[in-house]
Amino acid sequence: MSDVQSVEARLEALEVRTAYQDQVIEDLNQTVIDQWKKIDALKRQLAELLDRVQEVEDGSAGPRAPEPPPPHY
Repeated sequence: MSDVQSVEARLEALEVRTAYQDQVIEDLNQTVIDQWKKIDALKRQLAELLDRVQEVEDGSAGPRAPEPPPPHY
């Protein structure tokens, strides 16, 4: 193999490797985007649940007294 053919083979190998790396990067980017969407949805759901719990606590009569211990204590 001549030096030119060797360089061309190495260049082609690098181009193939770069193409695969580009695809992997795109796949990982899409995964990150999907995860952020899920995280945002879970944050909204948690905020709604916290609001509902707060409404229930505000609607209860008076301060909460500690629960008495079970009878077996």
